[in-house]
Amino acid sequence: MNAGESPVLIRRMREEDLSEVLAIEKLCFSNPWSREVFLGEIQNRAISFPLVLVHRQEKRIVGYIIYWQIGDEAQINNVAVHPDFQGQGFGELAMRHVLDGLRENGVHFVSLEVRASNYRAQSLYRKLGFSIMGVRKGYYSSPVEDAYVMGLILS
Repeated sequence: MNAGESPVLIRRMREEDLSEVLAIEKLCFSNPWSREVFLGEIQNRAISFPLVLVHRQEKRIVGYIIYWQIGDEAQINNVAVHPDFQGQGFGELAMRHVLDGLRENGVHFVSLEVRASNYRAQSLYRKLGFSIMGVRKGYYSSPVEDAYVMGLILS
């Protein structure tokens, strides 16, 4: 690998990625998305941008991020990094990649929801400039929990 080259390649998710993506989803979330939901995101090329992080050395998917862009606004819907690769900056790398692309595409506002108990994710989002804009009571299930709605105005 060249000096400064990222340890992961970020590319659009494909149907053949789904077995690895679903395995990560089940490890990371108590109420995981189904194969059909991911397939719908892959097929919805109008507004959905599902991306995977492929580890260059390991030759495997270590994470993914899915967002929607509608006009000059975006919604980040799902971010996950395999537990074996958490704490190595891959989540931040994925978020920065998406935010940079959104800025280039003229997006002015990005939002997301995060579990009230997910302090690690909230810390990352704050580091990237997001702030809590509101609460969605009982938004999550398994277990039932509030979601913080976080937003970021892109300059």
